[in-house]
Parts: sequence; C-alpha cells; structure tokens
Amino acid sequence: MNTQHASRVRTGTHTAVGLFAGIGGIELGLVNAGYECALLCELDPAASRILSTRFDTVPLEPDIKHVVSIPKVDVVAAGFPCQDLSQAGRTAGIRGAQSSLVREVFRLVSNRRTGPRWLMVENVPFMLQLDRGRAMRFLVDSLEEMGFAWAYRIVDTRAFGLPQRRQRVILIASRSEDPRDVILADDSPPCEEPCFAETWCGFYWTEGLRGLGWAIDAIPTLKGGSTIGIPSPPAIWDPICGEFFTPEIRDAERLQGFDADWTLPATTIAGMRNGHRWKLVGNAVSVPVAGWVANRMVAPGKFCGRTSRLLTLGPSWPKAAWGYKGQVSPAEVSTWPVAIERPHLSEFIQFPTKRLSPRAASGFLKRARASGLRFEDGFLESLAEHIRRTSRTAAA
Repeated sequence: MNTQHASRVRTGTHTAVGLFAGIGGIELGLVNAGYECALLCELDPAASRILSTRFDTVPLEPDIKHVVSIPKVDVVAAGFPCQDLSQAGRTAGIRGAQSSLVREVFRLVSNRRTGPRWLMVENVPFMLQLDRGRAMRFLVDSLEEMGFAWAYRIVDTRAFGLPQRRQRVILIASRSEDPRDVILADDSPPCEEPCFAETWCGFYWTEGLRGLGWAIDAIPTLKGGSTIGIPSPPAIWDPICGEFFTPEIRDAERLQGFDADWTLPATTIAGMRNGHRWKLVGNAVSVPVAGWVANRMVAPGKFCGRTSRLLTLGPSWPKAAWGYKGQVSPAEVSTWPVAIERPHLSEFIQFPTKRLSPRAASGFLKRARASGLRFEDGFLESLAEHIRRTSRTAAA
C-alpha cells in the first residue's frame, strides 16, 4: 500500500469520522477495510501534519470543542485521550481535563436522526478499574441515555500477527445494531510464547521497581512516555549473545501496523524533536486491530455467549461485557478475537538497533535488585555482564 496517500487507497462505500485521530491508526484500519474518511479531528500539531500528509484529501479539524457538527456517516471512531486513565498517567479519572473530552464525542453523536450507525471508542484497560469503576459507569450511562446498546472487550495486538504485547479496550455502540456481533462474536485461545533459551524478550529499562513490562518473543506495550514522562523505546534482550538494545522508530511504527516512516512528516515541523515520534506511535491504535473491527462492522458475526447472568458491579469491570437499558452482562471471551500467526521478534526487527547504554542498564539493574520482582533465569546476570562489557568499550 502506498502510505504516502492513504486516503486514496480505496474509495469505500462506507463512511467514517475519526475524532482524536492521533496518527490515524483507527482510520487507516477503516480505510483498509473499505471505508472512506469524511472528517478527521486532531489537536496535536505533529499528529495533524501526519494526518494531512497521509490522508491528504480528508478535511481536518484541529479542536473537537470547535466542531459544531459532523457529517452523517456509518462509523464515528474516537480514541479519546487516556492521560487521565492510564496507570502511567495522572489517573485523574474520567473527570480529568483530558479524558473528560469524551463528552465532546457524545455531543457530536447525540442526535438520533443524524447519528452514526456505529460508535467505536478505544482506551486503556486501566479505565475498567479506575475510580472503582465509575469511569466505565459514566461512559455506558451516557451511551444508554442516548439510546445506544454497547459491548466492549480488551483486545491484545499480538492476536493480529504483531509481536507487541499491547492490550486496549475497544467499545462498540449502536442504536440500530447489536454491538455484540461486532466485538464479541470472534474468539480464539491466546497463543502465549514459551521462553526458550534463544527467545528475545522485551522490557522497559525505565522501570524495574514495581514492574518492567516483560514480554516474551515480543516487546511490551509501546507507550507515549515513560513513568517519568520521557518518550522512550523499550529494550530487547538477546539471550544468545547477551546483548541489550532498543529498536528504531521505524520498527516501532511497524509494530503498530504502520509502514516504516509513517510519522516522518512530523519532523518537518520546526523544533519538533524526533522523540515526539515515539510518543505519537505509543499513543496510536494498532492498525490491524482497527481493521478487524471495521470488517466486523461491515459484516457482523454472531455472538453466541451466555446472556442470562447479570453483572454485579464492584471496584472494577470485567475484561469483556455488554449492556443495554441499565443491565450489564459479562462476556466470557478472551483478549484474542483471532490468532494470526506472527513472526518471532528476532525475525520482525528490520532496522538498525541501538545498544542500551551502560548508564541506562546500570540504573535499571540497581532498581531491579532493590525490588522484589522475579526475573527469567540468567537475565540479571546477562545484564550485569552487558554493563561491564559496554563500560570497557566506552572507556577504551
């Protein structure tokens, strides 16, 4: 696919609007499934530059608060800001300044006559437990007040052939269709990779005290920033040669399902640092995840789960559920709707990697040894040897 002009790839018979579009992960998935984007909305200047380049024929609005109305379309998609919902963010909840912008989405889809056939909302899994479940209660109550039935599940990017352990909540709502037939109809047993002696493993070198985002034969979730607010790539351990390194931004883009250099237009903005590309990629929705949802909205399946048990809401919501008119039922599905064969991480990485510096490795090792975390056999020893070897090289 010629990613230079994603909007020209296919003129679809179905239409969509992308709100909080970011760098266009959901929208590219929709285009790949045959949709035509009628409008995009994104505030970040760098993300907007990417959208205006990759979707160059689509109208682009900067601020959702200034959008009076949207065209009547089949799908409205919104990956609304997660800064107030994520564990790595401020955890201010749905009332936080950023995440409360979902109210603007509801404003634009509230008209029953001109509203979309489908509403697709994406966010981080932590939203299911934040504020003792009140964030999710606000979302579904708001949807039901507007006449929507809804269903959601946590979905793992690894299910779609990409070696990134990334889980996100995908919520589908409709006034006229059964959203369960889109988001809950497909299910597959998770395909977890065992850790062999030669298996590359990913982790976050910026962590180490309470967690490290460990991923076997994959990288952990690409993030918009580290726990200290610095956009940063994860590290990869090659146990065969004892090397520790970080992937290049072009492989990070590919790990999200984009073509390499999808975010390159962002660098044309004066003063824009290359590190901002990591933030943009980390905040994106994985393209094949959006593509699967898009295809199911065109051709829904059939949800066959049990529907009799009602959910007693506690401090957190289940990994999947559906509801309408005040009733909520859990859905017994996995985080893997499909199980597309994926390459080993060692086979996937194409671009030159960067060796993890002795300083970065030493900081992580110190935190890891002070923690009560358990690690794969040989990992910390291999890291200590990496520090000794790279320190000698740097001093030479």
